[in-house]
Amino acid sequence: MADELDILRRANPVTAADPRFHDRPLDQHAERRLNRLLHGERDSGRPRPLRRWVWSVAATAAVGVVVLTLTLSGSTTTPAVAAPRPLMVDAGSTPVPLDRLADAVAASGGAQRLVQGTHVQTWSMGMTSGPGARPPITVPEERVVRWKADGSHTELVVATDPRHPGRPVLTDADPVPRTVEDGHVLSRLTYPPSWSDAPPVARPPRDAERLRAYLEEIDRTGAMDTPQLLDAVGELLNNWTLGTREDAALVRVLADAKGLRPAGAVTDRLGRQGQAYVYDDAAHSMRRMLILDPRSGAVLGIEDTVTKDDPEYGVKAGDVMSYSAWMR
Repeated sequence: MADELDILRRANPVTAADPRFHDRPLDQHAERRLNRLLHGERDSGRPRPLRRWVWSVAATAAVGVVVLTLTLSGSTTTPAVAAPRPLMVDAGSTPVPLDRLADAVAASGGAQRLVQGTHVQTWSMGMTSGPGARPPITVPEERVVRWKADGSHTELVVATDPRHPGRPVLTDADPVPRTVEDGHVLSRLTYPPSWSDAPPVARPPRDAERLRAYLEEIDRTGAMDTPQLLDAVGELLNNWTLGTREDAALVRVLADAKGLRPAGAVTDRLGRQGQAYVYDDAAHSMRRMLILDPRSGAVLGIEDTVTKDDPEYGVKAGDVMSYSAWMR
């Protein structure tokens, strides 16, 4: 038991005394890294050293990206600048209320089916604090998860930035950040069959009331507010590619979220047209943007942007903390 406790302590680089990191569910990046630590990253029976990087979660204090110069190992070719700028709503576009979008999706008659697994491109902020802290960097990764009939699943993670095809990409897959070639495979893992019947592994329901209860079970923190709802949506989409009926139910749930306001049309980082919905999270100095497909209601992406400088981590208002873009 002592060995397992040591592994878990190293998996959490934040001290218990830090008031900004109280107990809460792990985000998608933390859960994936913990799974790798426990199941996939061992050498001669000993766990690999875990990088002391603090990864982005919407419920934390503000963190983001700054323009920086790093001395990196690996490729000497100038890498693509990993840090994305905040998405801008198209000037003059007409915001579409969520309840109106929900009505349109319900009447669309689409035939997309629910698929277990996901295909997602992420840009995630990593940073450290304290003496000798490294400057923050943004790491772009593409992840494909596919489930098999026997309940096992595979996860492929690739270093790539679709905004700069063919150029070297920053990665933190090693203890020291470095550059790798575009498309470099960071990990290829196979997980044994899962017998879990709890969300997000359980099949998501197709009606709004039951889907909200499903998302509350993912959240596991009691009464679910709008930031926690968006976190749970991200966790759902990292496990399932929703079908037409599930998309319609999810838009209904989002339409009831307090403070999530329509902002207008936006082009996401994969060049897709969407409708933006913004939540201003003053408690955590964060702006959260949800992007939905205006025809199907499918979630295209979620962006978290810092709204207040945080000198401790070297980040500024307007820096993008994280962005996820889900694909079929």
